[in-house]
Amino acid sequence: MEPFNIRINEQGEEVTLTILPYGSNAFKVIYYGGILGAVKKNRGHWGTVAPDEVPAGELPLFEPHRQHEEIELELSEALAISVGKAIDSHLADG
Repeated sequence: MEPFNIRINEQGEEVTLTILPYGSNAFKVIYYGGILGAVKKNRGHWGTVAPDEVPAGELPLFEPHRQHEEIELELSEALAISVGKAIDSHLADG
């Protein structure tokens, strides 16, 4: 599966994230060129992947406060659910 972009509403603003599929039903979440973390669907529920289980590959980890236009994001369980719903929507439209 190819990478794709999703849009979510976070902190009152629309945020674009790049999604990189990897492994079985897991997705890296990329924000401003860095890995914010990863999400995975398990038994119909979206959640975060432990940071030590996310293969970094060629991308660095996301570092907050690097650019003025970015929103400070942390891949919490709540954000993982929002990202997962957007992934489900993208895949259904696919």
